[in-house]
Amino acid sequence: MSARIIDGKKWAGVVHEEARARVAELVKRFRAPGLGVILVGDNPASRIYVSNKEKACEAVGIRSVEVTMPATVTTEDVLAEVRKLNADPAIDGILVQLPLPDQVDEERVLLAVSPEKDVDGFHPENVGLLSIGKPRFVSCTPAGILDLLDREGVELKGKRAVVVGRSNIVGKPVAMLLLARHATVTICHSRTELLQVVCHSADILVAAVGKAEMVRGSWVKPGATVIDVGINRIDRGEGQKAKLVGDVCFEEAAGHAGLITPVPGGVGPMTIAMLLKNTLLSAERKG
Repeated sequence: MSARIIDGKKWAGVVHEEARARVAELVKRFRAPGLGVILVGDNPASRIYVSNKEKACEAVGIRSVEVTMPATVTTEDVLAEVRKLNADPAIDGILVQLPLPDQVDEERVLLAVSPEKDVDGFHPENVGLLSIGKPRFVSCTPAGILDLLDREGVELKGKRAVVVGRSNIVGKPVAMLLLARHATVTICHSRTELLQVVCHSADILVAAVGKAEMVRGSWVKPGATVIDVGINRIDRGEGQKAKLVGDVCFEEAAGHAGLITPVPGGVGPMTIAMLLKNTLLSAERKG
């Protein structure tokens, strides 16, 4: 069996086009949505991520405002910028790019973001709303996973879903989303006994554990849908560019699965697409 590859770039492009049309309508009656981005320090990866998000905003008509701060800032410095964005009526969403420097209290900063502008879906209030089935903003990667499954026509009702990974950003929220869609959900982690057996029972397998190629092909039930959230860099030696791989051994799993996301080009593009969608939703609620 050879799995059909889920093209995250293609579906993200569709989301972008949908967002562009909705932004144009919103501008006619209200204004363009606004996203405030706080970038602290000079982490190269963070700089790239922020640039990609800002380019995506510009492409669909969302106004982005970047606040750049030196790596030497204090928690209070960052909190002051968060408060300014909270108070700005033209800012609909706030993104604090992680990680923050060690001396900055990340939890305090994220808690300071207004829940009504928390387009990352990290605030406890938004996590709580998701847990009771009344989501305001859903964390972008889990939201992107559900969007991919829907656009690929994957049936969730009554199906067995296994999520490998229990993070607050991906594992737990994606499990809640799947449960809300009437899947029977099991959350696993690195200490789960007979993990491969549990994974093999899954109709939908979501790997978000952060370990390169941990999920082997023999763990995948024939015909299952495999969603690989992992992004791991493997050093290939001096002079060679590092290889990007997921949490799933793609070559092996593709021989068993019915549908599978690649790394890169699977879940990643949908994460940015959902950030745009959340920011747009926030603006639409006002206008």
